Amino acid sequence: MTKEQLEIGAISKPRFEFRTFGKEFDDAAFLMSRLSVPVPEKVWERFSEEIYIVSKTNDINNTKIRDGKMDIKTFVQSVDGLEQWNPLMKGEFPMQADMLQKEVFPAFMVEMPQLTKGVYTLEEFLDIVHNHADLQAVRVEKERFGYMVNDTICEYANVWINGAMVVSVNSESTEVEDIKKTITDLKLEDAENINYLQAIKRVIGMSNKKLAN
Repeated sequence: MTKEQLEIGAISKPRFEFRTFGKEFDDAAFLMSRLSVPVPEKVWERFSEEIYIVSKTNDINNTKIRDGKMDIKTFVQSVDGLEQWNPLMKGEFPMQADMLQKEVFPAFMVEMPQLTKGVYTLEEFLDIVHNHADLQAVRVEKERFGYMVNDTICEYANVWINGAMVVSVNSESTEVEDIKKTITDLKLEDAENINYLQAIKRVIGMSNKKLAN
């Protein structure tokens, strides 16, 4: 079977991902920059502001909001420790209460709050989240630097989680073996693979585990 050629920013079949978080990954960042093939200028450096909705009772649906649009991804499987996620739901604010009731809140796996309106703005939705005992809205800012190593899409990122800064490095591809080679080449074999949902929970104290370093 012919291996899919990945293109940064292009849609592909669901990818597997390795990602880790900690205080610093300077050595991995240096190796990533040296091993990378040239990448499009648009991914040299990117900055985004997002809101993640984390739930005490859910670790399989990852919900984030950017520019008034909601994106929920769901965990599919783990292969050799690498995670694969698929889109579950996409929506935009203002959002119909019917969508919140049938698609959004079930993804959080929490008790359904009472909805009294037909349509909700982002601010109104965040008020519901703020008042729910099992949910928390977390503001995440990302400064990302893109690379491509061993045909895998990679990045080094400075990440601010409610203002607390951590560093993240990742490698993703449709091909598990390419990611595993990249992990070795970047000397990250001993780093824990965790996703944004888990990292955010650790930083805000919803989980008692710590990050990689």
